[in-house]
Amino acid sequence: MYTYSQLKDFCYQVFIKMGCPEDEAQTAAQVLVSADLRGVDSHGVARLSGYVRLWEADRINATPDIKVVHETPGTAVVDGDAGLGLVVAPKAMALAIDKARQVGTGWVSVKNSNHFGIAGYHSMLALQQDMIGISMTNASPLVAPTWSKERMLGTNPIAVAIPAGDEPPFVADFATTTAANGKLEILQRKQENTPGGWVQTKDGHPSNDAFEVKNGGALLPLGSDREHGSHKGYCLGAIVDIFSAVLSGASYGPWAPPFVSFLPVADDMPGEGLGHFFGAMRIDAFQTKENFKANMDKWIRRFRSAQPIDGQESVLIPGDPERMIEKERKDSGFELLKPVEDDLRMLAQKFGLKFE
Repeated sequence: MYTYSQLKDFCYQVFIKMGCPEDEAQTAAQVLVSADLRGVDSHGVARLSGYVRLWEADRINATPDIKVVHETPGTAVVDGDAGLGLVVAPKAMALAIDKARQVGTGWVSVKNSNHFGIAGYHSMLALQQDMIGISMTNASPLVAPTWSKERMLGTNPIAVAIPAGDEPPFVADFATTTAANGKLEILQRKQENTPGGWVQTKDGHPSNDAFEVKNGGALLPLGSDREHGSHKGYCLGAIVDIFSAVLSGASYGPWAPPFVSFLPVADDMPGEGLGHFFGAMRIDAFQTKENFKANMDKWIRRFRSAQPIDGQESVLIPGDPERMIEKERKDSGFELLKPVEDDLRMLAQKFGLKFE
C-alpha cells in the first residue's frame, strides 16, 4: 500500500529531475496524484512515465513562459509554451477565477499545452471561491465520430463543479466517450477484454479487444452507436474540441498531438499543442449565494431521496463515488497495479531515486 504523500513526493522528485521549478513540480505532483486519490487511476501516477517520455522527446518544456496573448475583462487566451498541462491548467483556471471575481464570470482558452490530468481537479478550484467551475480539454485523436472509420477526436472530457451549502458540492467529471482511454489502458495491463460498446476495429466493426486502438481501431463516442445516441457523444466531443482548440489556436481534431511519444506530431498542424477551456462563475452574479446554496442543498437531497430501482441502495449525486474513494484512500492508502509499480521503479532507476 502507498500513501498519498509518498506518491506525491515521488512524482515531485521526478518533475524536479525533469527540470521543473520547485513550485511547479509541487503543483504537477498534486494534480497528478489527486486523480489516484479520487479513484481515477487511469489519470494518476500511471501517466507519470508518459510525461517523462514526452519530455525526453522534447515535446514538454519543463520551464515554460506561460503568458496571456489576448485578453478582455472577462476572457483571455493563454499560451502554455509547451509546458506540462498539469501546471498550465491551474494557472489558467486561476486567471478565470480572478476575472470572475472582477466582472462576474471569467473564460480562459489555452493553446500550446499538454495533457492536464483529471478535468475535475481544475473545475474544483473554483469551489474554494464559492464559484461554479468548468473545465475541458481536447486530447489525442483516438475516437471515431458516428459512422466514421477514422479517428478524429479525443476523449475530450468535461468537468463542472457547483458549490452547495450543507451538502457536498456537485462535481461531474466525464469523458465524452463511452470510456476514457485510461480505462482501456487499465484493462490492457490486466489482460482483460472491454465491455461492449467501448471500441471498434479499424474497419468500424464492434470489438471487445482492449488492444483494438493499438491495432488501428478507435474508441467510440458516448452512446456507442447511432441507435443508442452516439451522435450526441460525438457532438459533445466536438464542442469540447472547438472551445478548447479552435477558439484558442491549439491543434484540433485529428491534428491534436498524441500523448504517446512514439507517434509523430502531424506536419500540417493548424495550431499549437493541445488546448483547454476554463470557466468560473460567481454565484452572486446571478443571485445571492445563500439562496443558491439553499436550493442546491434541496436539489441534492431530493435527488438522493429518489426511489431506487430494485437492487440499488440509493441514487448518487455526481461526485459521490470519488468522494467515497477519496475518504477510503486517505485512511487506508493506495494499491497500484504491478505494471504501474514497474513503471515507477523504472523511473526511480532512471533518475537515481528511491521508490518503495
